[in-house]
Amino acid sequence: MSDVATPRPTGLRGLHYRLYDWALHWSGHRHAQPALFLLSLAESSFFPVPPDVLLISMTVAKSKRWLRYALICSAGSVVGGLVGYAIGWGLWEAVQGFFFDYVPGFNAESYAKMAGLYDEWNFWVVFVAGFTPIPYKIFTIAAGVARINLPIFLLASAISRAGRFFLVAGIVSWFGPRVQPFIEKYLGWLTLAFAALLVLGFWAIGLAGGH
Repeated sequence: MSDVATPRPTGLRGLHYRLYDWALHWSGHRHAQPALFLLSLAESSFFPVPPDVLLISMTVAKSKRWLRYALICSAGSVVGGLVGYAIGWGLWEAVQGFFFDYVPGFNAESYAKMAGLYDEWNFWVVFVAGFTPIPYKIFTIAAGVARINLPIFLLASAISRAGRFFLVAGIVSWFGPRVQPFIEKYLGWLTLAFAALLVLGFWAIGLAGGH
């Protein structure tokens, strides 16, 4: 492996790459587990880099701890979702300009689409959102603005985020470092497929219960 760092883009996109590298460097730090919790918390409310990058790296290094790492990541994400919900519930009018201008992936168009979905779907929007490659903070903040039922929000957030992170850590632990490039490239599709299977399972259970 070359010691020469890959050149990074400049501007806002370059900032995102630098934040990615900064998050990744924590994988070998003695405080990696608290860092994983805080990164997961921050990503659910304002930080642009998903915690999967650190979760994958830590699991590759110590695969037997994958359950612990997935649990830490899930807990941080749920707490961060509450922070995002609080931002949407009480601070959105004051801070929306910052999110639209400076948080990658968060723009007025994507936010408006997510906010409109809450009128009809509530639980399912949050549930599926936890698996999508769309930044989760868009959903958590929009949930707060829409003031959806908080227990429903927490339940959907806990199930979806735990499902995503346990799936990712479990696959990396099972297959080892060779699967890391595949996970990083197809993470969005992989977790969406898992979410679709869960939704179909709930739907099948509902049909069976109706007979």
